[in-house]
Amino acid sequence: MDLCRADKVLLAGGAALATSAALFGASTGGLGVPAAAFAAILADGIFRPSSSTFYPTLSRGPRARAQVALTFDDGPDAEVTPRVLDTLNEYGARATFFMIGRHLERAMSIGTRVVAEGHEIGNHSWAHSYLQNFYSVRSLLGDIERTESLIRTLTRSAAVPLYRAPVGLKSPRLARAAHARSLRIVAWSVHSRDTLDSNPKRVAERVLAKIRPGDIVLLHDGHQNAGAHRHSGADSLPLILQGLRAR
Repeated sequence: MDLCRADKVLLAGGAALATSAALFGASTGGLGVPAAAFAAILADGIFRPSSSTFYPTLSRGPRARAQVALTFDDGPDAEVTPRVLDTLNEYGARATFFMIGRHLERAMSIGTRVVAEGHEIGNHSWAHSYLQNFYSVRSLLGDIERTESLIRTLTRSAAVPLYRAPVGLKSPRLARAAHARSLRIVAWSVHSRDTLDSNPKRVAERVLAKIRPGDIVLLHDGHQNAGAHRHSGADSLPLILQGLRAR
């Protein structure tokens, strides 16, 4: 049986709890402390975006190379994404756009431009539902494949697109679906907080204060809700690129 990492963690944790209870009884030391430790491991796997507890997750690149990766989530957005592309073109920079499938379906022309200008499109689920981790494995696979099909239409590539889970959350069910599809899951090491801060100067300063070689930077060119817009990432991008170029 081909078990994913999440299943191995769950089986190992369950076995450890059963062994501890058998040896020491259902006491605080025999069951309470091990159960609390196992719960902490599970929480890390679910809620820490860069955690590889349930599934191998890339959160940064090599520190030895003077390069960083810029990533944009939740697009494409007809108002914002073209501005991001214009700025990237001006500075000769490339980025990865983790797109929501239902947004991409309505803006395939922007997706075409993203690919034509040398950027990468990643899979950010079909609908960016906060309930996605409660989906069945079958539903998760359908969600992943639906967006992947659109991306492949644009890229004309057989390669499986990079995947970023909504909000970075990864449940055991998502891990099983990712394992079945051999996904490469990408998180981030620097969060711009551009979803909370509308001041582009502060957003840029936050990124530049934290950034180191190899970092993966999270910015946003879209919004999970149709019709809503986030401009902070696009507004801060020239300042971020100026700061990186100065280094």
